[in-house]
Amino acid sequence: MYWVLSAPPNPTKQDTVAKLREKIASKSADLAEVLPFNLPDFKVGTLDTLVVLSDDLVKSDATFESIAVKIGDNLRALLNNDVDQWRNNLSVSDKSIDQFLKAFQWNTMKYRTDKSLRELTDLITQEINSIDTLMKTKMQSYSTVKTSLAGMQRKQTGNLSVRSVNDVVRKEYFVLDSEYLITVLVAVPKSLEKDWLNSYESLTQMVVPRSAQRIAEDDEYYLFAVTLFQRVVDEFTQKARENKFIVRDFKWNEQQMAMEKKALAEAGAAEKEQWTTLLRLCKTNFGEVFSCWIHIKILRVYVESILRYGLPPDFQTMMIKLKPKQNEKKLRDAINLHYSKLGGAANASTSAADEALEENIQMLLGDKDYCPAVLFAINAFWMDSNK
Repeated sequence: MYWVLSAPPNPTKQDTVAKLREKIASKSADLAEVLPFNLPDFKVGTLDTLVVLSDDLVKSDATFESIAVKIGDNLRALLNNDVDQWRNNLSVSDKSIDQFLKAFQWNTMKYRTDKSLRELTDLITQEINSIDTLMKTKMQSYSTVKTSLAGMQRKQTGNLSVRSVNDVVRKEYFVLDSEYLITVLVAVPKSLEKDWLNSYESLTQMVVPRSAQRIAEDDEYYLFAVTLFQRVVDEFTQKARENKFIVRDFKWNEQQMAMEKKALAEAGAAEKEQWTTLLRLCKTNFGEVFSCWIHIKILRVYVESILRYGLPPDFQTMMIKLKPKQNEKKLRDAINLHYSKLGGAANASTSAADEALEENIQMLLGDKDYCPAVLFAINAFWMDSNK
């Protein structure tokens, strides 16, 4: 789990980092890593514009996180839910996610600071919306191809009563170009083979005697070819069904069979090609979207810090990473307690301040979402093995 935190200098920014480390990243309290980073001087604008922007950034933060998660989920699905391979393919700016977060720096080349905070927000939003639209289109296209291929492949699976028989039949099994006769294929349960051989000639009139020949078998069925007059096909099919023999809907058509084989091969090739393209796009665009999301979250921290601590901007930003096997609530409680004096009692009289501080501490320890310092969580979905 990660958080982005900002706190005012106490009395210097270096002291702010050192004092927090003493509380949560020391030998006596080894709960987390504290990774300070600096932000450039943004064009702030008025407080009124910051209030409006703050509300928009809350929405953007949630939206961009969901897009990052969605692309990550798509990548995982493409990799057949192989968690280790999935995590190895999640990268941001050629770094692992952890490396990116731990060494975060504002991308001044891409998001220049001569733009206002609103312009930067709009620029990042436009970028991520463009990626989201592209990915939706590509995923829909791949889903269509995959569904089509799956439908074709389903015809190749199952037992002889349902699956395609194109691969087991040969031309010589059939009476062709006859005005009166036709050869049909019948799937016969193995347990009923004797019943079939003893009864097929008498299921209806006009069945050619001794015409049944077994041409294939699987674990459940034998496939027989039998010849009869065309005029009794419907009646024969009905009688066969009553005896649990299944007449397959098949007619010998070399051109149709060749077309089906070609279509299956082409669908398989198209699916593989689109899978390869989509895998590359997911890997690349996940990194782009994740970076956009974190930059938006940093803007949110910056704006909230000004609204919380005032102008001019003077605060230290830090990335906080929970140590393995440590308790998230214990860390948050430690942070809340450390910054409890920021809760609004600073300008009160001494006795009133002590009383307000005590109330503030009790409130903080009972509210897992509030922090007197600016603190926003980064959902570490890539670390969740159940996702």
